[in-house]
Amino acid sequence: MSAVLTSEPASARPARPAGPVLKVTQARVLVSEFTKFRTVRSTVWTLLVAVVLMIGISALFSAVTASQYHTFDAADRATFNPVSISLSGMMFAVVAFGVLGVLMISGEYSTGMIRSSLTAVPRRLPVLWGKLAVFAGVIFSISLVASVICFFLGQALLNSHHLGVSVTAPGALRSIIGAALYGTVSGMIGVALGALFRNTAAGIATFAGVFFVIPPLTGLLPASISDHLSQYLPSYAGDAVWGGARSVTDALSPWTGFAVLCGYAVVLIAAAAVRLRRVDA
Repeated sequence: MSAVLTSEPASARPARPAGPVLKVTQARVLVSEFTKFRTVRSTVWTLLVAVVLMIGISALFSAVTASQYHTFDAADRATFNPVSISLSGMMFAVVAFGVLGVLMISGEYSTGMIRSSLTAVPRRLPVLWGKLAVFAGVIFSISLVASVICFFLGQALLNSHHLGVSVTAPGALRSIIGAALYGTVSGMIGVALGALFRNTAAGIATFAGVFFVIPPLTGLLPASISDHLSQYLPSYAGDAVWGGARSVTDALSPWTGFAVLCGYAVVLIAAAAVRLRRVDA
């Protein structure tokens, strides 16, 4: 018998990539996530809203406080903190940061883009780490600049009634940086919730409930319980690092409160990572 050798048609051969195949690395995932983050129109608008809220409301609180200070009683004057007053807008800006955090990942689930992301990065977790790193870097940078503007603008308004302080005042610099840290970590909790629920409405509702609904409800509990419980809630614990927890009787120390807030973030991010590894998109 004789063997007949036939050459395989060129059309039947698998096509070779036109260029070199790039290895998936965390650095390349970071670049990809940053590109997605900055090119989404909602990102720009949400960040703009956050900055406007933070600066505008801080200036409003400072101006109103300066004009009404003469009506304060002894107790109000004893607890008056010009630094935290000038940073009050963070209490509202954190809403925008949390919403943006949820949208950063839940938006991909709603459009189906997450499948492309996970196909390109089969190990999955680098996608989550990339989103968190990009979000943290952008939000901290923007909120830190906004915090500096809020402080100096607020002190200028308070100084019209000789109530302002300088940046070298005790706790001033820590509060400025702390406000940016609070907004950043709170937004990262939003990212974790978006990854956990994979649904925009559920993620935003949970974030709003934890940060803005549950804290006032603790006031309905007996004082012996609420005074000890409130200080460990994410919002009150985070407020301590920039001086916003003025209504909590037994507020945690600044960095202890921030550590508690980071603890919530770590637990939620870990849960999101487990779900991302085990449950398909």
